[in-house]
Amino acid sequence: MTIYDFAVVGAGIAGASLVAELAAHARVLLIEAEDRPGYHATGRSAAFWEQCYGGPEIVPLTLASGAYLRDHGFLSERGALYIGRTEDRDLLDNFVARFGDTGAKFERLGRARLEAMIPGLRPEWVEAIWEPACADIEVAGLHQHYLALGRRRGVVQAMRSRVTQVHRNEGAWRIECDAGPTFAAGTLVSAAGAWADTVAGLAGVGPLGIQPLRRTVAQLRTDPAPPGSLPLVLDIAGQFYFKPEAGRLWLSPHDEAMSEPCDAAPEELAVAEAIARFETVTDWRVAAVERRWAGLRSFAPDRLPVYGFDPRAENFAWFAGQGGYGIQTAPAAARLTAQLLLGLPRDKMTRELDAGLYAPDRLI
Repeated sequence: MTIYDFAVVGAGIAGASLVAELAAHARVLLIEAEDRPGYHATGRSAAFWEQCYGGPEIVPLTLASGAYLRDHGFLSERGALYIGRTEDRDLLDNFVARFGDTGAKFERLGRARLEAMIPGLRPEWVEAIWEPACADIEVAGLHQHYLALGRRRGVVQAMRSRVTQVHRNEGAWRIECDAGPTFAAGTLVSAAGAWADTVAGLAGVGPLGIQPLRRTVAQLRTDPAPPGSLPLVLDIAGQFYFKPEAGRLWLSPHDEAMSEPCDAAPEELAVAEAIARFETVTDWRVAAVERRWAGLRSFAPDRLPVYGFDPRAENFAWFAGQGGYGIQTAPAAARLTAQLLLGLPRDKMTRELDAGLYAPDRLI
C-alpha cells in the first residue's frame, strides 16, 4: 500500500488549492465524496474578489491573493458599492474606521455619484463606499487551474470516496472509504468545508465548532436589464447584494441560516425576501426568477479560518472554516498552510501574514 505524505479530504477550492501547493514537495492524495470536485460551496459561489469581504482579519489574505489571481487571468474589473440610507451613516462611518488601516482601497461617495452608477436608484439611498478594485472571479477556471496543477505535480485524486473510518496505525493514518479502497498517509488534512468537523470526528479529533450557514442566490430577469457596467452592490446593513451576470441579475438576501452539512437547497422565503429588499433599492421590475440555488458557507466560532496542525492529535491538520471568502483568498491561504504543514519558510506572497490568527489552537 502506498503511504502518502498527505491525504487531504475535500476537493473544493480549499482542498484543490492546498494539494497543488503541497505536491510541489510531497506525495499527496486528494479524497472527495462526490462524483466531481467542487460540487458544494465552490460550485455555488457568487464569484467576486472584494478587498473588505470577511472583515479586517481577512483583508491580508485577500490582498496577498490578488496578484496571483490577476496574473493568471482569473479577475475581471467590477468595482463594489456599499450603499446606505441616511439612517445608515453610522454603519458607513464604522466601515471606514474598521478598514481604514488594512490596506484596502476605498472612498466615500455621495448621492450624485450613486445615481450615475446605479440606474433607477431610489431616493432614500444617499451615500456609499466605493471599492474600485473589486473584481469578478472566474471560479470554475481557478478551481480547474489548481486541480490541473495538482495533477501535473503528481496528486492522486480519489472521487466518489466518502471517508467512513479513520485510525492511526504504525505512524500513518489509515483511511477507509465507502467505495472500498483504504488509503494511508502520514498527515491527514480536513478541508471538507461543511463536513470539516465530521472528518475530524472520524479521526478521533474533537470538533472546533465549524458551523455551516446557508446562503441563497437567485438569478433574475429584470426590466430594464442590468447594465454590464453595474458594480457589485452591497447593503452596508448586510441585507442584500446584487451584481450583473450575462444580462441577468444575481441577487442574494445575504442570509446565514444555520444548517447541518448537506446538499443545500434554496428556500422560497429567502428568495422572496431578497426580491422585496431589492425592490426598495431600484425601480426596476422583476420580470422572472430564472433560477435559484444555495450553498453552505462554513465558519469557526470567531468567523476566522482555521489553518494548520491540531495540537491534540499527531499529524492531523485543518484547512477549513473559510466562510464566504475561501475562493478569493485561496492562493495565499493554500500557500501559507502548505508552508506551515511542510515547515517551509515564507515567501513574497505569505511574508506579511499572521498565521497565529488562523491557528487551530485558538479554538481549543
